[in-house]
Amino acid sequence: MFSLTPAAAQQIQQAASASGATELALRVAAKIDPDGSLQYGMGFDDPKDEDMRLDLGGVAVVIGGESQELLFDTVLDYVELTPGEFNFIFSESSASACATESGPSGGCGSGGCGSGGCASKARTH
Repeated sequence: MFSLTPAAAQQIQQAASASGATELALRVAAKIDPDGSLQYGMGFDDPKDEDMRLDLGGVAVVIGGESQELLFDTVLDYVELTPGEFNFIFSESSASACATESGPSGGCGSGGCGSGGCASKARTH
């Protein structure tokens, strides 16, 4: 099951409030690139009928059918990567946190994730 850490939930709630997206859900997506790396993305969006809907730490999360298997057993966290630099990271719940690449990974909903940005991580699958 996909999950959020309390730090990620708090930052998402702050970003939703700051951007006026409190009525929207956080859409989380994943896809495998042609080179086999796994790319993550997220943004605020309206839920669709076919989405998996989760309430995680007070955050409404939706995951489309094509991403559900790829996000199974994944944790979204918000961490300090270097002193003063915070960002979202995706990791497997049974693995240690992975490094991220800065910047949004587009195509996964409308809106952004507020300060801190959206992170994507290439992971071989």
